[in-house]
Amino acid sequence: MKIALAGAGAFGVKHLEGLARIDGVQVVSLVGRELAKTQAVAARFGIPHVATDLDASLALKELDAVILCTPTQMHAAQAIACLKAGKHVQVEIPLADSLADAEAVVKLQR
Repeated sequence: MKIALAGAGAFGVKHLEGLARIDGVQVVSLVGRELAKTQAVAARFGIPHVATDLDASLALKELDAVILCTPTQMHAAQAIACLKAGKHVQVEIPLADSLADAEAVVKLQR
């Protein structure tokens, strides 16, 4: 399974450490707000693609799924973008910062 991870901060790094131990899983893209910091984290974990915009990762044909380790207020919009791109998505809790946004994600994933 080829994964993109959005969020190169502490939670993202914890996910990357865990993903590195799972056979058959390859993180192929890392998305972060600060390019230099994101590049450094990607180099540490051998991630070939770095972006500051989730859409750049979603455009990768080989991508199967996305893990969102971004700020809560970004979760719903990013989850919806992933689903619309045909990708599986795991969202770090909470799913959204409002019931309406959470319901929009659930409605789309059905």
